[in-house]
Amino acid sequence: MPEYTIAEVKGLLAAQPTPEFLQAVQADTRKGVQLAYRHYLRQAEKQAALVARFNQHMQFERRFWSQGGQYVAGIDEVGRGPLAGPVVTAAVVLSPDFDLVEVNDSKQLTAKKRLELMPKILEQAISVGLGVASAPVIDQLNIYEATRVAMKQAVENLTVQPTRLLVDAMQIPVPIKQTRLIKGDAKSASISAASIVAKVARDHLMEMYDQVYPGYDFADNMGYGTAKHLAGLKQLGITPIHRHSFSPVRDAE
Repeated sequence: MPEYTIAEVKGLLAAQPTPEFLQAVQADTRKGVQLAYRHYLRQAEKQAALVARFNQHMQFERRFWSQGGQYVAGIDEVGRGPLAGPVVTAAVVLSPDFDLVEVNDSKQLTAKKRLELMPKILEQAISVGLGVASAPVIDQLNIYEATRVAMKQAVENLTVQPTRLLVDAMQIPVPIKQTRLIKGDAKSASISAASIVAKVARDHLMEMYDQVYPGYDFADNMGYGTAKHLAGLKQLGITPIHRHSFSPVRDAE
C-alpha cells in the first residue's frame, strides 16, 4: 500500500476503515503502518467492550420499553457520606436512541470524563431532574430519609411523568412502580447517567462553598472527612453547611 503515507494510513484507520482497507493495511510491511494497525486493533477492542457493557446496562430500560413503558427514569444520589454539604440526587429519563457508550457509574470515571459526559447526557436525555437535601434537613430527618426526600424532588422535577423508576437500592416515596437494583449505578445506564449528573452538580456546589468557607479544602474533599477538613474544623469551627448529626462535627462542637 505504498500510495498512502503512514500519516494518511493513521487518519483512515481513525475514520471507520473498510474491510478492504484493513486487509491492505495488514499486508503492508512498513513498521509505522503495522504500529498504527496494532493501535487500531487495541482501540477497536476497547470500543467493542464499551458497546458490550453499554448494551448490558441498557437491558432494564429496553425491557420496559418493549413492554410498552414510555418513560423509564434512573435515579441516584451523591453525598451521603460527607461531613458537610447537601445530598444531591438526579433523575434521568433516557430515550431509546441514547448512545453514550462511555456512560458508567460515576465512581468509575475521572472528573474530566464526567465533565465531558455531563452536557452530552443533558443533550440526549428526554428529561433530567435534580433534588437537594441540605445539611439541616439531613440533621432533622437522618441521612437515609433525607436522601429519599431529595430523590422524590428529583423525580418531581422531571418534565415528563415516568412510568417506571430504576433506583439504586432505595425506595422513593412516589406512586410510581419502582425496580430497586443493588449497585444499580453499575447495572443501569439510566442510573449511571443520574450518578454522573448528581456528582458533577454536587462537585460544582462544593467548589463554590470552598470560596464561601475557605480553610476546609471543600474543593478537593467535597465535604468528606479528610485530614485537611478535620484540621479546618478544629481551627475554624463549624460552618452552616456542616452536618451536626455526624460524629466528627458533633465532636468539634
